Amino acid sequence: MSTTRLIIALLAPLLAGCAVGPDFERPAAPAAQNFGPTAPTTPTATAEQVAQSFDPHAELSDQWWHAYSSRALDALVAQALADNPGLDAAQAALRQALALTAAQRGYYLPTLSAGLGASSNLTAVGALAPAAASGNPYYTLVTGQLGISYVVDVFGANRRAVESLAAQEEVARFQAEATRITLANNVVTTAIAAAALRDQIDATEKTIAVESDLLAILERQRRLGAVSMADVAAQQTALAQARQALPPLQRGLAQQNDLLATLLGKTPADLQPSSLRLDDLQLPQSLPISLPAALVDQRPDLRAAEAELHAASANVGIAVAARLPQILLVGQLGNSPNQLQNMFMPGTNFWTLAGGLTGPIFDAGTLMFRQRAAQAAFEQAGAQYRAVALAAMQNVADCLAALDTDANALAAAAAAEQAAARSLDIARRQLALGQIAYAQVLAAEQAYQTTMLSLIQARAARLADTAALFQALGGGWWNRPANGLDSQGAML
Repeated sequence: MSTTRLIIALLAPLLAGCAVGPDFERPAAPAAQNFGPTAPTTPTATAEQVAQSFDPHAELSDQWWHAYSSRALDALVAQALADNPGLDAAQAALRQALALTAAQRGYYLPTLSAGLGASSNLTAVGALAPAAASGNPYYTLVTGQLGISYVVDVFGANRRAVESLAAQEEVARFQAEATRITLANNVVTTAIAAAALRDQIDATEKTIAVESDLLAILERQRRLGAVSMADVAAQQTALAQARQALPPLQRGLAQQNDLLATLLGKTPADLQPSSLRLDDLQLPQSLPISLPAALVDQRPDLRAAEAELHAASANVGIAVAARLPQILLVGQLGNSPNQLQNMFMPGTNFWTLAGGLTGPIFDAGTLMFRQRAAQAAFEQAGAQYRAVALAAMQNVADCLAALDTDANALAAAAAAEQAAARSLDIARRQLALGQIAYAQVLAAEQAYQTTMLSLIQARAARLADTAALFQALGGGWWNRPANGLDSQGAML
């Protein structure tokens, strides 16, 4: 109808207005070409050591934990991703952000409302003429009306609001990704720590068995007069110390199992005991490595910080637009007969078309200071982004350095354990032949126990630090379909 055409004609040129405030530009990527003086891990020929190498062309899988070639580990991570409440909360926050952005986009269009009302009335005929054409002082009005209102986004206040909320949506999206990656890493490292403790418990129990056998040998030799009571007492002390080392390891394993249960979304009582050992995990040999400039696209925390900066930039535009005039258009179209059957009859229609221009004149500086606050928040977000970027570079550099030193530490631990094992074997044979004193055997035993536990810890550290590198490089989320999220913010 003609009223609708008039409203559209008025809106068309105004909708082409510009949005005030700064247009967001992504921060520049780091210019560095590497993460520091890192080197590939050291290959050796021992059975305990596997060479690792860095491949700049390798793709980081979004399911990087499969590189450990352990079905048990894969099952743990899959269960955590399905049942962890922290991940559910992150996805709910994303759905909330999606809904808020969609709601704000609704302001791009006019608001349409409808109403229907009826009233019975009595005219004060002593003061007024009857309202009804029949002259009857009693009359009824049935009013149906359609209203339309629209705030013209001349200076882009709504566009900046949508931009800000869309950026907050990105924040929630990448926070959900970060939660997922962190959860997977925590499950992997907890499983590795538990496996290392099981291996240490096994090694300690074997030590206790060996110490018990050696005590029995010394007691027999004391009865034959071959050794003194002091030697027997020293071995009793060694056996007690070996037994004393067992409860802390058992307590640590129980705590790791409790943590793993929480990560899987279970209570400790519901967790099925695992038998995972370090030997069940294969050390990933070819590791992906990225340029520092690639981290700004790969790290979810950096992408979230960038989105926070984008939102702060849009908020400056919102604050600027609030200081400028606003145009409001309002239209009403209705029908008001005195009887329902007369609806839409000639003479019962009415319409209204109105427009208004409002703008601040004096507000004691409120809007100006809000704009300054928005600008300061933008500068703060920029500084926070730079801080997150620096921390990301440090994180990757630390992981690379750890992997380099882990290889050397494992090689040294393996060599020490093998040397200590040979020394202990020689000492026991010499003791049986009466060629050395028992004190020398005791020293060899203690050295072997220490090196054996150190070897297990070194193996576990290398496995865990490899997982830390996968996380530091971004966790490969970009290699999942649709970035791993559906349109409702649920993980795929």
